[in-house]
Formats: sequence, structure tokens, C-alpha cells
Amino acid sequence: MCSRFVHNHLMTERPDPPLSPGQLLARGVCRHLAGFDFACVEEFTPERGRRVDVIALGPKGEIWVVECKSSRADFTRDAKWQGYLDWCDRYFWAVDAEFPTELLPDETGLILADAYGAEIIRMAPETRLVPARRAALTRRLARYAARRLQALRDPQP
Repeated sequence: MCSRFVHNHLMTERPDPPLSPGQLLARGVCRHLAGFDFACVEEFTPERGRRVDVIALGPKGEIWVVECKSSRADFTRDAKWQGYLDWCDRYFWAVDAEFPTELLPDETGLILADAYGAEIIRMAPETRLVPARRAALTRRLARYAARRLQALRDPQP
């Protein structure tokens, strides 16, 4: 007989690893966008070889990508950001208040963030996804989010 006491002791609790500076920025961005009814997923792969820090699905089906940069070095190492433009309607950088924002391209959006919130400083220009890509990406995002939720509820299926 497996009592709740025995079951709880068999399930060893592992503390979550500390969040990186970029993950803390992503958390603040997601909190902010949730206030505008966006559903956010962190560390999403729209295609093989590309991983965005935050992808957000808006209430009208709009898709935003936000790349979180915690330092000048983090930004200068990222040579593939322009490839993310094909996967969103709007593209943003999220940085903290100490980041040298003059490094960021003017034709992208800018979000100032910390671990607890964010503010859109410069709205990204809109380049609408073609309908077929939007539909496929929305389905992929929904399936990914559902799998991630299930993994949280049942880490060992």
C-alpha cells in the first residue's frame, strides 16, 4: 500500500536552478505582455537551429518575438537575429536599464525590462506573416506550450 506519505518521500524535490540574467529579463517581459492579453512561451524553437527567448501570441493572433540581451557581449555574439524576422509580426529587443541601447538597430522594437516587469520604449514596426506561416506557427506554438505544461504536471510519463 502506497500512502501519500510514502509517495511524497519517493518524489524527491529538486530545487530549480537559478535563472540567468536573460531568463530574468524574459520573465519581466512575459509579465508585461500578459497585461496586454498575450500568451508567452520562453525558449521556443520556430525551426531547427533557431531558438527565440520569448514568443508571444496576441489576442488577435499577432506573433511577437523578443530577444533578451543582458550585456553588450551577449548582443554582439548574436549574429542570427535577422533570421527571426521571418517568424513574427513584430521583433523586439529586451534589455535592462544599464544596457547601451544605441547598439540596437533602430528598425526593431525596444523593451526595457527587469525580473519583475517591463515597458515598451519603442514599438517594433509591423511586418505581417503570410497566413500559411501564421497558421502553422500558431499550431506549433500551441502544441509546444501544451507539451511543456504536461511535462510540468507529469515529469515522468
